[in-house]
Amino acid sequence: MNRPLIGLIPLYDDEKESLWMLPGYMDGIVSAGGTPLMLPLTEDEDMLGQMTELCDGFLLTGGHDVSPALYGETPIEACGACCPARDAMEKKLLALALERDMPVLGICRGIQFLNAALGGTLYQDLPQQRPSRIEHHQKPPYDIPVHKVTIVEKTPLAELLQVPVLAVNSYHHQAVKELSPQLTAMAYSEDGLVEAVYMKEKPFVWGVQWHPEFSWKTEESSRKILEQFVKAAKK
Repeated sequence: MNRPLIGLIPLYDDEKESLWMLPGYMDGIVSAGGTPLMLPLTEDEDMLGQMTELCDGFLLTGGHDVSPALYGETPIEACGACCPARDAMEKKLLALALERDMPVLGICRGIQFLNAALGGTLYQDLPQQRPSRIEHHQKPPYDIPVHKVTIVEKTPLAELLQVPVLAVNSYHHQAVKELSPQLTAMAYSEDGLVEAVYMKEKPFVWGVQWHPEFSWKTEESSRKILEQFVKAAKK
């Protein structure tokens, strides 16, 4: 009974009007020593409060584009499909989690949501708004590194991984534009995009732009990130 319970934000299938989950999120948390629990999609404050009582940490998963409305912009044509229900739930749940100093890990959309919810902005579409020679939207298999990131010295990520440069996988078309004043960058891509962040004043609130849920079986760095998250949830 010493495995922390990690609440996973559900992915939503618009066509089937159903909730679903990639096995990598759940299996990665299990491998890291936690027990994953896919949450319902809700804005009900009583249910969200119950989630913060029940869970020991929250994983903000990938999925739909973050709505530009969250950071005060109008969607451009290249902006992908959004999920207002997810945006609304995550905003309320994040506020509760931060109030309680609960561990939070954001992956892909998760880092983007953290930044937008905490006062930053996003590139709605990298190919249109910030074209680059770097591959940020790879084709399968998704566990293969396609570009490198430089890890910022003296950050928690640098202390954990003990390497200055890391090869990562990448599957996104949105990214951090203006960094939230509440977040600090922990890694940058070769073309200068923010690839990892944390909140200095919180025990563990991290976001990574790459995909540990795809690469934890093959990449030690991905396993270490998930293990550090689960470890923080045990406290």
